[in-house]
Amino acid sequence: MRKKIPTITRPDPAYAATLQQGDREVPGKEDEAQVTATKTGTPAVDADRHESERAPESAVAPHQVSAESSDPHTSLRAPVSARALSPTRKIDIRVNALERQEAALETCGVEPAHVVRAALRRAVKGWQLSPVFAPVAEERRTRNTQWQARTSLAVDAASLGVLLRDHDPLDVLSKWALIRGQVEPRIWAEIDRILDELNGNAEPASSRDGSGVAGEAERE
Repeated sequence: MRKKIPTITRPDPAYAATLQQGDREVPGKEDEAQVTATKTGTPAVDADRHESERAPESAVAPHQVSAESSDPHTSLRAPVSARALSPTRKIDIRVNALERQEAALETCGVEPAHVVRAALRRAVKGWQLSPVFAPVAEERRTRNTQWQARTSLAVDAASLGVLLRDHDPLDVLSKWALIRGQVEPRIWAEIDRILDELNGNAEPASSRDGSGVAGEAERE
């Protein structure tokens, strides 16, 4: 007949001390790991610390994120100006010098056609078409067609639309006739200014904006 093993009905302090409580390690666990390492030839590693130091493969280092976010190639482009986004329409223009300017053009020492072209370039630089119609000036133009400057000019389509609606609703006139009253006076004024510069009566354009009369004409 076997001897009956008594049942433990109250906590045993001596047995409970050998169990792990919270962050406390079980006595003898470290010695057991060292013995196992000695048998297998591998260094003993704290399993809990090893798991905490192991980073997930999908994790990205903070410096990598900041490097990608600061990459200039991935950054958004600077906003485009409203003027660049507004639609434009090209108009062919042709401008003659005035009859009163003929003598000064012939004696200025520069090809008269170059002066007219340079004046045209200066006159339209930074100019914006106004939706308010300007009548064509009654000034007498020169009959020398060799001095005529011809080019195409991009104007604001919205302003041109207003001029068409108010002054050419049937769209039978040339677009140059609609903007001529705004452009020609500016060009004639620039011709006078260039002639004064060539005669030494005004500050040269090269000292104002870094460009000369002949240079502007050659770039046309």
